[in-house]
Amino acid sequence: MQTITEKLYKDSIPEIKERFSYKNEMSIPKIKMISINVGIKAVDSDNKLLSYLLSQLSNIAGQKAVLTKSRKAISTFKLRKDLPIGCRVTLRGKRMYQFLDKLTIIALPRIRDFRGLSSKGFNESNHYSFGIKEHNIFLEVDLDNILKIFGLNITIVSTAKTKEEALYLLKKLNFPIK
Repeated sequence: MQTITEKLYKDSIPEIKERFSYKNEMSIPKIKMISINVGIKAVDSDNKLLSYLLSQLSNIAGQKAVLTKSRKAISTFKLRKDLPIGCRVTLRGKRMYQFLDKLTIIALPRIRDFRGLSSKGFNESNHYSFGIKEHNIFLEVDLDNILKIFGLNITIVSTAKTKEEALYLLKKLNFPIK
């Protein structure tokens, strides 16, 4: 079954091709992957919090989360090498489109006073990054058993060559960018 975002993308291919005058259909920008990252400060002392963090991110993404550990010791942050500092998930293919549907249709409208995401979230590679302050906007989170509210960093990686192409692609996929 095709997701809403996949259908929007397939319907907007001719429009994108015409607007940016692509000759080859393979050069039309598309979303390659979505990376979801959670960094948390006090994971090393609490294994219960670490397992909670992994399970919640896995539920939100629909794919098993991977633990991230520190690469080197930094004394100013009281950080030792190989300490768990968060977790991440990389979504591609069908799960990526399912997560985009869940994010744009269900989760983002649940944010209080939400007026859209900033258009300044593009980096030099034309990938769009933004943060969500509370993970409990997703329906997969059981609100009765929340140990700690954490934020998510989400990066949408596309094959767009310019910022204008990437912005146009995301707007065609009903992404709420102002």
